[in-house]
Amino acid sequence: MYCNKTNVNILTSLLVAHGVRRAVVCPGSRNAAIVHNLNECPDIECFPVTDERSAGFFAIGIAQATEQAVAVCVTSGSALLNLAPAVAEAYYQHVPLIVISADRPQQWIDQLDGQTLPQPDALGRFVRKAVQLPEPANADERWYCNRLVNEAMLETQQGGPVHINVPITEPLFCFDVPELPAERAIRRYFPNINAVLPNDFLNDLHHSHRPLIVVGQYSKSLNINTNDNDSLVVLHESLSVFDQTCNFDEALAANATDSLLPDLVVYVGNTIVSKRLKAFLRKATGAKTWRISADGSVEDTFQNLCGIVTANPETVLQEVARIIKDCNAADKTFVKSWQTAISEARAKSMAYKPDYSQTLAVRLFEQKIGQESTDCHVHYANSTSVRLANIYANHHVWCNRGVNGIEGSLSTAAGFAAVADKTTFCVIGDLSFFYDQNALWNSNLNGNLRILLLNNGCGAIFNQLPGLDKSAARNRFVAAEHHTSASGICQQNNVLYLSANNTAELEAGLEELFKTQSDRPILLEVFTSAQTDEKMFREITLNNRR
Repeated sequence: MYCNKTNVNILTSLLVAHGVRRAVVCPGSRNAAIVHNLNECPDIECFPVTDERSAGFFAIGIAQATEQAVAVCVTSGSALLNLAPAVAEAYYQHVPLIVISADRPQQWIDQLDGQTLPQPDALGRFVRKAVQLPEPANADERWYCNRLVNEAMLETQQGGPVHINVPITEPLFCFDVPELPAERAIRRYFPNINAVLPNDFLNDLHHSHRPLIVVGQYSKSLNINTNDNDSLVVLHESLSVFDQTCNFDEALAANATDSLLPDLVVYVGNTIVSKRLKAFLRKATGAKTWRISADGSVEDTFQNLCGIVTANPETVLQEVARIIKDCNAADKTFVKSWQTAISEARAKSMAYKPDYSQTLAVRLFEQKIGQESTDCHVHYANSTSVRLANIYANHHVWCNRGVNGIEGSLSTAAGFAAVADKTTFCVIGDLSFFYDQNALWNSNLNGNLRILLLNNGCGAIFNQLPGLDKSAARNRFVAAEHHTSASGICQQNNVLYLSANNTAELEAGLEELFKTQSDRPILLEVFTSAQTDEKMFREITLNNRR
């Protein structure tokens, strides 16, 4: 029988799954549940050592002799600190040491309770990875606990010590669980020079009937032809390098049925803007996700990650596309469902005629890029701006989507323009612009920076959050309602200022923004109604067409 602590059972199961076969255990009551599990597990041999200072070096010796990772388990408090010399030695010798420390619940740290001190990160830079496990109370916390253990174990395989801190709430000594849970083990693969894809990945590809390729933010060409492959479904946004917008977010809004759920996901690139896609793919609990990244980092966006291929994304994706096409095993209904949903969403978006609004401004701006065949770079700020780009932009757009913050979008575009040999556009909302207005207080700027400022007097994205309209604080304190114009900012920073208050002025302003010859930046400020903007955006993104 194993203990009844979920985090301890998840940890034990994954230690076995990742090949740990030996553990050095030190005495204590708080770590008793962990020691009990390790001793109970037939796959792990335990070595009792009383002195933690010696235990750490004893574990190093085992690791050196066996050339395998070794766990060392201690109780809470100063017991962990006694491992520090051994951990430092393991760090510089690149010995795979797994430090497992039991801990008191976090609410009791620094409260004059026994054997308590802040244990997370207590070993500092002498471990490759330090994680603090939750005591799971729901499915999300259970997934998080699993992911954290996997992250630590994968880092150990790179050579060096890691620290897994395990808070355990009393009662401590209940051992009534008959077997360990079957836990998902995430693997990291390094393809050799003769094989682009590892065998496990190849096997999953060959047995998949509903494969789905998802491309997040990616500024380099992937050089795959999605048009000639009737077995291939590729979902991407304007933040990746493709010639035509995909409109999958609107497709899911209209038709998020099980017929669109994949059995395999290949995820390339960085962040995805669409919350709808992330929520939808998290429903595909039976699917396997393979993450392709050059650095091999663990990013379990859809909560079903099984493997990470550490390789060049373009090389891997080309091979994946070839295999899917050659296998000819794809469910044609699945492919057709996605193609139809995306095609219909694109047609509806193009047919939709918004009233004067931010939606209209971005639509006309992107039409202008297409009509003029403008060779340019386009930056979008976060929030509503980038979401409108995903509807209308048929080209790659730049966006500070790493953290998705309000700050720095204009400064990034300005820096880009300062060294670019083409016109650089920046489409930005009012809060992002005024927050970053000092981007224009810069002697490096010239006429190749063009700014489309969407000003509706607030952070209108907050108007679309369900339930927030019930709060009297929304407009003034959450959405930061204001009555500010960029006119004075432009005057003081030698920026040519244009404005629009209706459709005719918007069209004329865009004409000037694109065609005016200037040796200084140009800004077009488009004043709109927050209420109309909300209405137009809801209609186009929810397919609630008039």
